[in-house]
Amino acid sequence: MGNDQSGGSPRRGDPKSLDQLCIDTIRTLSMDAVEQAKSGHPGTPMGMAPVVHTIWQRFLRYDPDDPAWPNRDRFVLSVGHASMLLYSMLHLAGVKAADAEHERAGTPAVTLDDIRHFRQLGSKCPGHPEHHLTTGVEATTGPLGQGCGNSVGMAIAGRWLAARFNRPGFPLFDHDVYTLCGDGDMMEGVASEAASLAGHLKLANLCWIYDSNRISIEGSTDLTFDEDVAARFRAYGWNVLRVEDANDTAALAQALDRFRATTDRPTLVVVRSHIGYGAPHKQDTKDAHGEPLGEEEVRLAKRTYGWPEDAHFLVPDGVYEHVQRGVGDRGRRLRADWSALFERYRAAHPDLADGVERMQRRAAPSGWDVGLPTFPADPKGLATREASGTVLNAIAAKHPWLIGGAADLAPSTKTRLTFDGAGDLEPADPGGRNLHFGVREHAMGAVVNGLALSKLRAFGAGFLIFSDYMKPPLRLSALMELPCIWIFTHDSIGLGEDGPTHQPVEQLIGLRSIPGLIVLRPADANEVVEAWRVIIGLGDRPVCLALTRQAVPTLDRTRCAPAAGLARGAYVLADPPDGQAPEVILVATGSEVSLCVQAFERLAAEGIAARVVSMPSWELFEEQGEAYREAVLPPAVTARVSVEQGSVIGWDRYVGMTGAKIGMHTFGASAPLKNLLTKFGFTVDAVLAATREQIAKRR
Repeated sequence: MGNDQSGGSPRRGDPKSLDQLCIDTIRTLSMDAVEQAKSGHPGTPMGMAPVVHTIWQRFLRYDPDDPAWPNRDRFVLSVGHASMLLYSMLHLAGVKAADAEHERAGTPAVTLDDIRHFRQLGSKCPGHPEHHLTTGVEATTGPLGQGCGNSVGMAIAGRWLAARFNRPGFPLFDHDVYTLCGDGDMMEGVASEAASLAGHLKLANLCWIYDSNRISIEGSTDLTFDEDVAARFRAYGWNVLRVEDANDTAALAQALDRFRATTDRPTLVVVRSHIGYGAPHKQDTKDAHGEPLGEEEVRLAKRTYGWPEDAHFLVPDGVYEHVQRGVGDRGRRLRADWSALFERYRAAHPDLADGVERMQRRAAPSGWDVGLPTFPADPKGLATREASGTVLNAIAAKHPWLIGGAADLAPSTKTRLTFDGAGDLEPADPGGRNLHFGVREHAMGAVVNGLALSKLRAFGAGFLIFSDYMKPPLRLSALMELPCIWIFTHDSIGLGEDGPTHQPVEQLIGLRSIPGLIVLRPADANEVVEAWRVIIGLGDRPVCLALTRQAVPTLDRTRCAPAAGLARGAYVLADPPDGQAPEVILVATGSEVSLCVQAFERLAAEGIAARVVSMPSWELFEEQGEAYREAVLPPAVTARVSVEQGSVIGWDRYVGMTGAKIGMHTFGASAPLKNLLTKFGFTVDAVLAATREQIAKRR
């Protein structure tokens, strides 16, 4: 590959402007990194380097020394496969790495050595940008369209923060969100859902830059995609602008000036670019999309730029200084002015300033849990979705930056905030606490991630079956270590007549399979209270709260263990009297716990020593020490029965290979709940039969 270089000047006849030198540095760093890795995407960085450089150098309000500055403009690379475009920019701008909480600036976020080790183990430059790994990466954008949805959440958050915290003379929040997207994003449904919502909300602080290079991995987009994207976005209510040549930085700057002057709608800038720009044999071809150009083609492309053909990872003299005089000096000045403004704000509005600071630390407001309800024992009880709605409103009334909504299902999921002043987030009221996502589950997930990336405590709600539509953003919330709150109701065949299309069977085990995601399925109203205590305490992990549609008994806690045991994932709910060792263990989650309690009482009357374990969260239970786990599930007691209205996959972990697993082995059916419970074996008699069989085997 030749020798790496970090200084000197390219060989060429006529000196280029410093801007052009910076643009070509981005191009060549990207080509060199992909070539050395023998893997990656060089084409978009080569084509769109002028666009990204212009945004950062002339427009972005961003301090490389303080990349967590709350009022910074956001730059989201939705075309995550073009990651070297962002890594090159972060490196040239001198963005400093933050600590684990992204609050303190330190060493360079992306070094030249990181770029040399692009896509290698341990590098801060993975194949697709990762928010939790590389400072300056505003969102983890792997699957196309997700960054678009995230940016809508960020834009909503920016307007919400302004409505909540700005006061006369104190414009604390007024930042913009820039998103680079491509043809693939425009094909993905999640981007279309998000764009529709952004147009409805008139998010004038949002600008998508559409790289229209008309090439995908399979070839020309003419194979599959010939719609008029500009017309579609105008129909969404967007301001649509065109730049006919990505190299025309003056035209781009004019378009971005028009974006910043637009106050009543989001902006789409359609930029015509050439993928692999400058590569004589691969420009405008699929060969520049998802694989290295090849050493000879790299040399020829560098010749096109007037670049030393044998230089690798070259950053010419003056490039660092020029970029840092642009975005760096501007950002440092703006951030310093903002910091001074905030100190005056703190003196004038100390309570609001405290909220801003707590929010940035992902800390809850003091007193958020004062007055949480306690539910009395009730054999009829209430649905856990009903209990959750009551608890959510009690918390949100004291937690000002807890906001969210449902995908057109707030009345069903009981997630509407009804306390005085909650309000609806609409174009004319960007400070409302209730978001209406419409029937856009996928976009809702991506938008909630964007809200969380902006440090709001955000929730999104729907039926558990529709978590299928939200799998990519759910997964990414875990990958980004975001404390998103996912509220899913109608969590079993308990929804009855709606039938198998709406009855979740495999969704719980699917969610449990996502690393870093906590799944909570509380057994009754008081476990719901404890579940929300756990949720609000989480700072870097998302949680799925699975709730019933149907009423379930509120357990008598004078006869059962306190619901606070939920915090440990599983706990002994009921045990034989007088310290007697259990002969059999019944383990259940959610609505099936009360079924096990009824079986326990029948067994006790028969003189059989049984234990009931409520296990609302596998993940939290696995985090407990071995001593606690064995105290709840003693290894010596091998007669075990699990009961859950979902797939039985994974339950052998807790009941053993020979334990009984009462669950769903097929899809459900459309019928009244009582008939379904009988058909699928969720009755006291069925639990007793399985229990007696387990005891007989062990005896």
